[in-house]
Amino acid sequence: MSMRILSMRIEQELDVVASRQRARQIAALCGFNAQDQARIATAVSELARNVYSYAGTGRVEFAVEGSTSPQLLVIRIEDKGPGIPHLDLVLSGRYQSSTGMGMGIVGARRLMDQFDIRTGTEQGADAGTEAGAGAGTGVGTGAGTIITLKKLLPHDAPLMTAAGIGEMSVQFAALAPDVSVAEVQQQNRELLATLAELKARQDELMQLTRELEDTNRGVVALYAELDEKADHLRRADEMKTRFLSNMSHEFRTPLSSIRALTRLLLERVDGDLSPEQEKQVRFILKGAESLTELVDDLLDLAKIEAGKIDVRAAPFEVNDMFSALRGMLRPLLVSATVDLLFDEPEQPITMMTDEAKLSQILRNFISNALKFTEAGHVRVSATLLPKGDAVRFDVADTGIGIAPEHQQLIFEEFSQVENRLQHRVKGTGLGLPLCRKLASLLGGSVSMKSTPGAGSTFSATIPLLHDEMPAPHVYRPDMPDAAGIPVLVVEDDRSTQLLYRSYFRNSPYRVIPVRSVWEAEQAWTVEQPAAIVLDLYLNGGDSWRWLARIKDDERRKHVPVIIASEVADRQKAFSLGADAYFSKPVARDELLAQLNALCHQERPS
Repeated sequence: MSMRILSMRIEQELDVVASRQRARQIAALCGFNAQDQARIATAVSELARNVYSYAGTGRVEFAVEGSTSPQLLVIRIEDKGPGIPHLDLVLSGRYQSSTGMGMGIVGARRLMDQFDIRTGTEQGADAGTEAGAGAGTGVGTGAGTIITLKKLLPHDAPLMTAAGIGEMSVQFAALAPDVSVAEVQQQNRELLATLAELKARQDELMQLTRELEDTNRGVVALYAELDEKADHLRRADEMKTRFLSNMSHEFRTPLSSIRALTRLLLERVDGDLSPEQEKQVRFILKGAESLTELVDDLLDLAKIEAGKIDVRAAPFEVNDMFSALRGMLRPLLVSATVDLLFDEPEQPITMMTDEAKLSQILRNFISNALKFTEAGHVRVSATLLPKGDAVRFDVADTGIGIAPEHQQLIFEEFSQVENRLQHRVKGTGLGLPLCRKLASLLGGSVSMKSTPGAGSTFSATIPLLHDEMPAPHVYRPDMPDAAGIPVLVVEDDRSTQLLYRSYFRNSPYRVIPVRSVWEAEQAWTVEQPAAIVLDLYLNGGDSWRWLARIKDDERRKHVPVIIASEVADRQKAFSLGADAYFSKPVARDELLAQLNALCHQERPS
């Protein structure tokens, strides 16, 4: 939706000053700060002066586009003059006339979010700087020049309505322009304030430069020392990981032999055992099994730290996992005074993560709870968090509890809390640290609450969908998916990202998934996309300004942008340079058809 504020003629020199005054007034009413008001006013007055100097007459129009925040201020300056020769040189800053016209155009371009120029000279016939902007104006040879300036309003600016803009237009039409000394004085004050600010910043920079020079030598020496220590720690950590891994593997073989031989003895394969001998052999078997448990935990920790454990994400139902755990852990119930309860979720929960690793976390939690609960129950439950992006698993017991000063200690390797049950239930001190690292591997976290004498609750919060999105990578011809056409998908909702990945499967396209504008910029430095799918409302990012920036960049403006948003503001999006617009949810066939058209691909059979 485009709403015109004001249209004014440029016919005499006083009109140039009047255009600056109106530009500042309109910018102030739109909510721009004083600095942006001066920028907009300066850009308009520079271009209006060019109209008066080179074309004689022209027109300046002010309008607001968009129905959602941030809205877009659009300023159109046109004339019927002879056009601008050598436009490419002018825009690159390599050419300017003796009167400085080139400097005015380049300066105005830098002061706005987007700048589009169409001129009727033969040299400038293809000089439009934004796809779609200014199209349909009928500009041809001798038709003059049309310049369009665009700037997004601040996010905190009040939303401008058609009624409010109508009242504003009536006021401006009735208001005689005050182009006397006041406007010139205001311009001089702005210039003096800018010079004073530049002088103050120059002094600050000089002072900072001196301070940096004083500290630079010490920083360099400190970096060298830190690099040496970091390298030493890195080598020590690698040695520890290799030692744990090798030791675990070497221990497994003799332990397996001990367990097998003790079972043979207990089965009387080689003859009978006396009651005392059977008791001793069972002690040996129990000790070997405890050592095996310790070795397995050490090996898992070593693999995680070495990055050698892969997450195998697959869909599964939480209820099905609970059923498997119930059958697996029932033999651990050695006391009739303790009940193991599973509270199944009211609504089925389907997760896409590594079920085996999640089950290992819960087994450790439940096993610990059963060991330290003499009477009562151990209750296992799963709760889908309000945002719907993660599940919290709770294992609550009515056991002996843990004192506040010991609650952080239990998540450290080989740490155990002394209590009256310790002599009965020995442990390795590795179960809970392993749970913490497994949860982190799945993109989640663990926590606990406990009251001495009343019980404990151990919790694991795990994302509903495991984040399998890889970091942007450098193109290599030997990569199996490198031949796909790269599409940058800027979307912060994980389920929607997963949907796009399924859309592009068995298609000519390859997803480069990112969740923010910052990540999109990083990905672009690694690999240039052939197209972009952009969500307009991202957490912690301004998609509107990023769209304006890439479409005003000579190196990136040719990349087509497809908007996929839940909020409809099509005209503003197209005005900023979007090539297509979809309202969510986007259908697969429509999205692929649009990509085929924009990337000039034939429809796959």
